[in-house]
Formats: sequence, C-alpha cells, structure tokens
Amino acid sequence: MGLFDIFKKKFETISPEAAKALQESGAVLVDVRESHEYKNFHAPGAKLISLGVLERRLKEIPSEREILVVCQSGMRSSQAAGILSKNGYQVKNVAGGMSAWQRAGLKVVR
Repeated sequence: MGLFDIFKKKFETISPEAAKALQESGAVLVDVRESHEYKNFHAPGAKLISLGVLERRLKEIPSEREILVVCQSGMRSSQAAGILSKNGYQVKNVAGGMSAWQRAGLKVVR
C-alpha cells in the first residue's frame, strides 16, 4: 500500500447527529485522538484507539459491526477510516470530529 492509497475514499462521511443515531443502534464509535485529548472529553461509549496504534490494534475492533471513527476535527479520523476500509471494515467518518460533535450539542464525557 502506497502512502496516498489511504486517502482514496472508500467510506462515507456523516454528521455527528447521524453518528450518534448509528451508535445507538449498535455501531462502534472509535476515537482515534491521543489519550490526553480523550481524557479531556469524549463521546459516551467511544473506544480510544489512537491513530498511531490503529493498525496494531485492529483485532480489538469488531469486524461484524459498523465502525464510526472520530477525532478532533476530522483529519485523523479520515485517515483511520481509510485504514479500516482497506482492512475490510464497514466504516464511516464523523464530519468535523469532536469539535462538530460539541457544536451539535451532543453529550460528552469529561
């Protein structure tokens, strides 16, 4: 896989509100930020797997469920969505990340 292959979109980008609804119906929300960012605040039920270790921790992500990825602004989660898609996961990227999640008035854990 070449460096730019992960940027070939094979996933959908969805709103934070749509992500929350999908999470409530069984999708897994993966937060790919760093641990200090996650500790400051995160979406309820989000699983922390930082982008830098994502490929080493793929076995922790259930392949039979839809995966939603979120970061702070959407850049890292877009990369993560590309990695997950290439590895056979059904994945969606949360547009605008946790910044948009908060702007939408959705609950966060502090």
